[in-house]
Amino acid sequence: MEHSTTDNEPKASKNRQWDREEVASNLIQFERVRAHASQRQASEDLGVPRTTLRHWLARKDSLDVSPVVAAFFEHPDGLAFLHRLVIAAQFVTLLYSNGSIRMLCLFLELSGLDAFVASSYGAQQKVAAILEEEVAAFGQLERARLAPIMRQKKITVCEDETFHPKICLVAIEPVSNFIILEGYAEQRDTKTWTEAMRGALSDLPVSIIQVASDEAKALICHAKTELKAHHSPDLFHGLHEIGKGIFLPLSSQIDRAKKEHDDAVQATERLMKDRRNWAALSWNKSGKSPDFDKLIDASEWREVATEVDLERAVARKDRAQAILNEISDAYHPFDLTTGSHRRAEQVAQLLSDSFSCLDTITREASLSDRATQHIDKARRLIPSMLETIAFFWSMVSIILKELELSPHVEQAMLQHLIPAYYLHIAAGKALVPKRRAILAVAEKLLVPLRASDGPFASLDEEQVLQLESVAKECASLFQRSSSCVEGRNGHLSLRHHSQHNISHRKLQALTVVHNFGVERPDGTTAAERFFGNKPKSLFKHLLDRIDLPARPAKRRSKPVSQPRLLVA
Repeated sequence: MEHSTTDNEPKASKNRQWDREEVASNLIQFERVRAHASQRQASEDLGVPRTTLRHWLARKDSLDVSPVVAAFFEHPDGLAFLHRLVIAAQFVTLLYSNGSIRMLCLFLELSGLDAFVASSYGAQQKVAAILEEEVAAFGQLERARLAPIMRQKKITVCEDETFHPKICLVAIEPVSNFIILEGYAEQRDTKTWTEAMRGALSDLPVSIIQVASDEAKALICHAKTELKAHHSPDLFHGLHEIGKGIFLPLSSQIDRAKKEHDDAVQATERLMKDRRNWAALSWNKSGKSPDFDKLIDASEWREVATEVDLERAVARKDRAQAILNEISDAYHPFDLTTGSHRRAEQVAQLLSDSFSCLDTITREASLSDRATQHIDKARRLIPSMLETIAFFWSMVSIILKELELSPHVEQAMLQHLIPAYYLHIAAGKALVPKRRAILAVAEKLLVPLRASDGPFASLDEEQVLQLESVAKECASLFQRSSSCVEGRNGHLSLRHHSQHNISHRKLQALTVVHNFGVERPDGTTAAERFFGNKPKSLFKHLLDRIDLPARPAKRRSKPVSQPRLLVA
């Protein structure tokens, strides 16, 4: 709408778009000037056409909210708060959680903020697109800033694919949980993986020494042949194979044994009831009495036999579960109960004993060949697991040799500090009761190092901190699982399930949020842990780059619906 101006009014461009902050600031100044000057004089002092000021005042007075609320959100401070609130709602709803734009629109309407911000789907979708672009741009800027000042690192990566429905390649550095690669690809063969990883690492001063993944041939070839890195098998997939092979049939045997035991108990109860009924029928002695005692004894013996079968079935399943736990506990370079070293030969013996016990259970339970095949598939991982143990100890030896430590300090690192750090890492992944026991062992290992006459007593604080950093690095070398990438794939699958599509731009934004936005309890992001330097604030970047959405459009009156039969 065009506003006519008189000769005394300030000249203004008819097409000028006033910024909301300018409007709020001018209204505040106008309220101050109007107390001792006319409206015309105030307009001239501010350099704003009087008709424009009238329009601003009328719009403010027409808001369907409390005058106090209107005054707050039309004030520069209130406008800044509104800006932060709306961008935060967009950021959290669309990128941190699985919310949709329509849910965001509903939030604006229910909160009453739709009086100040456009809450239509189109308006919020426009902001969402800018949000995703700015988040992706922030990730590129920070990566370009942090990569040159990052120290050279040798890293492990966990790799896997997910589908939604297009192939998505995901690679994560497990120690920091930093996503190195997350992008769509046409194939998931060795060549595609290698080209994608080389592109993802082109600007980073890192070299891959180990890849943890499942047993896909393309991934193994990619790790060993192309990257010249050690391949660590995923323990979970081996345990999962065992579970698929034996737990379902063992559970079926328990259900069958329980039913047979229940049937035997009910049969005994029926016979006892029949005996009581027969004795109560004293008037009818013509028929021959059944030998209830003999029948009841036989039924009770059946009860005992079926109860024994049930106990054996339960015991077999419990034993199988215990063996899975034993396999998991055995596959460590340190004994979780003592902190002592475990070399490949010791781990081989422990795993061999556990799998022999599984073979015994399959024979006792008369399981099918399918169960044996699953166990054999898991057994084929043992050589790779032993290679990973040997790889860990060889890398630890190389790292300590490079430090040129004295013999007693190096021995303290091997016998106390490195196992203590490893047990702390293992405890973080264990259940609470077991966690406490592992942490107790770790603390016991540190006691000699804290003594006044301990092996580190002659070192200064900086040297001790360096040794602790090296010990933590050594402890983190052993990666027996790719659970970090499995969890990420599950997160993306949930998003795809709820939204039916994850665009390339959206995927880039989600990756940046994971790396630069999500914080652990200690306040660090994955990017800070990976680069070794704190990145800038992602949310502050968004506030600086994204404007507040437009004001709501004037509400149109809705047509009143009438009964069809009356419309003529």
